[in-house]
Amino acid sequence: MSVVFENVEKLKGVKPLTKHEQLVKAILDAIESKDLSKGDRLPSINKMVAEVGFARKTIVKAYEDLKGKGIVESKNNKGYYIADINTKTKLRVALVLYALHTFQEDFYNAFREELGKDYIINVFFHHNNTDTFKNIFTRITGRYGMYVVAPIQTPEIKPILEQFPEDKLLIVDRHINLDTSYSFIAQEFENSTYNQLLKLLEDIKKYEEFVLFYRGDTDYPEGIFNAFKRFVKEHNIKSSIKKQYTKGSISKNKLYFFISDSFLWELLKDSKTKNYAIGKDFGVLAHNDNVIKEIIFGGITTISTDFKKMALESANFVKTRENTNKIMPSELIRRNSL
Repeated sequence: MSVVFENVEKLKGVKPLTKHEQLVKAILDAIESKDLSKGDRLPSINKMVAEVGFARKTIVKAYEDLKGKGIVESKNNKGYYIADINTKTKLRVALVLYALHTFQEDFYNAFREELGKDYIINVFFHHNNTDTFKNIFTRITGRYGMYVVAPIQTPEIKPILEQFPEDKLLIVDRHINLDTSYSFIAQEFENSTYNQLLKLLEDIKKYEEFVLFYRGDTDYPEGIFNAFKRFVKEHNIKSSIKKQYTKGSISKNKLYFFISDSFLWELLKDSKTKNYAIGKDFGVLAHNDNVIKEIIFGGITTISTDFKKMALESANFVKTRENTNKIMPSELIRRNSL
């Protein structure tokens, strides 16, 4: 441990460095010189205060910065230890998403590419399960320098998220009402979906029935359900809402609106079996765009936000930590299926 103290003394004359930067560099230098190895215990905060003469909050800030890079970890209040000897890491990021849906995979790939190899990104999936969400944060709290989270929209999640400093938390995808100092880059579902349906009004009226597949006990956004009900009521459109698509139930002259890709694939398989032509014998509208929907059956019409753009803006927040409160617009992408 003495090498850390020696390194600090050497760096005290380096004027551009603040005291906490001197301590961070002293520890990194000790790792690079192999004087510190993975698993080694660092001096306690009290010991550091006594040896180097820095304020307690300065020592804590240095250790927390190193925790954010994944280089240091604290173990049940037993002290601070070297967790990783990769000193080139800029930041360790926890990315907490719903599940590995295709559109969330698009988000992850763009997010990772924009940040580059110097950022370590670990991905966790909560599957819209509150207990799973809580367990994830029990494991990861204090181990990352940044938390990028697609939250479950329930009140009990709020205190879990508000334990983090504002510059270490970004809410993405789904919005949740936190203190206004927290940043978010999220979607708005109800008005966005309704406005895009309005653009399709004349196309929708060509069909005998407009069918939405929606399950309230899943991660389906409630705003889509509300937008659909409002739209069909205001425009006197015959409609129905079903929990799931039943194999073989496809009918002519109906327009089907999918949130779940798995139900969409089942209907498309049935259309081939029955030799129904998409966009002529029946119509399809889907939520959340991806490259598959762009290609198959001449293209599926979608209502979607730009997940790659959301990812790029999220990566920019991780780099700059500049406060942002942004609702990403949904767009209508017209293709062959209507």
